[in-house]
Amino acid sequence: MDYAHLGRSGLRVSRLCLGTMNFGPLTPPADAHAIMDRTHDLGINFFDTANRYGGAFSPPGQVANNDQSHPGWTEEIIGDWFASGSRRRERTVLATKLYGAMGDWPNEDRLSALNIRRACDASLRRLRTDYIDLYQMHHVDRDTPWDEIWQAMEVLVAQGKILYAGSSNFAGWHIAQANDAAAARDFFGLVSEQSIYNLMTRDIELEVLPAAISYGVGVIPWSPLQGGLLGGVLKKEREGRRRLSSRAQETVERSREQIEAYENLCDEIGEEPGSVALAWLLHQDGVTGPIIGPRTAGQLEDAQRAVSLKLDDKVLERLDSIFPGYRPAPENYAW
Repeated sequence: MDYAHLGRSGLRVSRLCLGTMNFGPLTPPADAHAIMDRTHDLGINFFDTANRYGGAFSPPGQVANNDQSHPGWTEEIIGDWFASGSRRRERTVLATKLYGAMGDWPNEDRLSALNIRRACDASLRRLRTDYIDLYQMHHVDRDTPWDEIWQAMEVLVAQGKILYAGSSNFAGWHIAQANDAAAARDFFGLVSEQSIYNLMTRDIELEVLPAAISYGVGVIPWSPLQGGLLGGVLKKEREGRRRLSSRAQETVERSREQIEAYENLCDEIGEEPGSVALAWLLHQDGVTGPIIGPRTAGQLEDAQRAVSLKLDDKVLERLDSIFPGYRPAPENYAW
């Protein structure tokens, strides 16, 4: 496994990040524990979760176990795994998130100082740990001033409850605004940003990625396979191994020519489409490592190939011709 610094920080994390959103509703706790053990065996030390994960959901074509589902369940599963010993917690760079509602009472969501304090304490209890390595804002809160947010985060750092702060789904100007406000307080500010980023969805190249690079914020792409569409969907469809929802099927039909060209290119170079999609992200400036969300141990094994897969310039150029990206703004749309 390769490692990289998370943004401008001294923290070293694996080039693949284990996403845990499936743990509970789709992946039973025992299977989730086995996946996390195997993740450590592969040298992956970076785990991502959120306080909302574990609630009921049913992705297309998948059967969810919603009998026990509740927000916080995923953190509880991870906490039980930590409690089983063998230095599991010490070997893990743990990231979680807050923002979404954890109840129906005022101040049980968003980024007020009150909710930041309560949400952090609740995550610590569920995760059965006394600190969180990376505490991330799952969305920007336009109603809460940055001075309030950073004051609350500073208290958590001073108390030893969190080490670093990160963001998710921020615009480029949110990253700039947040880090400028932090600098004015002599606070370290954001070290990471989670954004949707993959060959098919490259909008962050306009402003988010340039802002992140400029401010030393490491980018952690989520949905690196565009919901499976970059994981060999057409081949799986032909072989009867994947059933698409009507919405996903519509997306496939709109992009069928591109996806076919992509899968053909992967066949030419003798690599699995999912590995190529992940490897492409690892070749992009500013990217620390994509979030992989395996439901099974087999999917985890498949993902690790991306770290050692080197794509030459010709392959990268062909990928760009199949899935055109963006130059940084404003050059992309102005002279």
